[in-house]
Amino acid sequence: MKDHPAQDFAIELVDVNKWFGDFHVLRNINLSVRTGEKVVICGPSGSGKSTVVRCINRLEVHQQGTIHVDGIELTADPKSIHDIRAEVGMVFQQFNLFPHLTVLKNLILGPMKARGLSRQQAEKTARHYLERVKIPEQADKKPGQLSGGQQQRVAIARSLCMEPKVMLFDEPTSALDPEMISEVLDVMVELANEGMTMVVVTHEMGFARKVADKMVFMDAGEIVEQGKPDQFFNNPKSERCRKFLSQILQH
Repeated sequence: MKDHPAQDFAIELVDVNKWFGDFHVLRNINLSVRTGEKVVICGPSGSGKSTVVRCINRLEVHQQGTIHVDGIELTADPKSIHDIRAEVGMVFQQFNLFPHLTVLKNLILGPMKARGLSRQQAEKTARHYLERVKIPEQADKKPGQLSGGQQQRVAIARSLCMEPKVMLFDEPTSALDPEMISEVLDVMVELANEGMTMVVVTHEMGFARKVADKMVFMDAGEIVEQGKPDQFFNNPKSERCRKFLSQILQH
């Protein structure tokens, strides 16, 4: 890792620690994500995976260590938070769409407010990304009229409308029925193939094998192991990682 200049990194976490009250939820997290790299974070429930991702765009505040995104240090300064959020798209377990607005209106709000696009430009961008996630015909429907898989694809399109440099996914398929999972993962695979920098928290190991450049295994607030997918899946170094994989790959 040392031979890459720092500007190659889209995201860098150095010695990041976080507490919720007395609970030490992240312990000395060191993680680098190069531009264009796809990193998949896995681990048991409560291991701190989602908290890491939420710290990268300041939805959670870390108390120790440094986080840089696109060369900008993430601090309490509202400008640093605004600048980073403008470059980072986030897709959650829940779709977080405005139920009273059409799909199209959900998509154009951010670009018009944050990027200053005209309505016409924002609509053109929105229709482009609805095409990209393969639901252009849903533009005038309300979210409640769509399936869960379609709603999650709308949420991905909404993030893409901001033209982010980095996409964060926090268990994007965990709230979906099994038959809808693949339609969301297919969109994510396409994004990965097009070179988007991605950090994905997921239990979908088939997806991870297909797209990950790097696997990260967390347990009890620590990164226990990270490495290339081949080595990670075929020859994990730690007992904790072996046990986790044996449990998850049986399902």
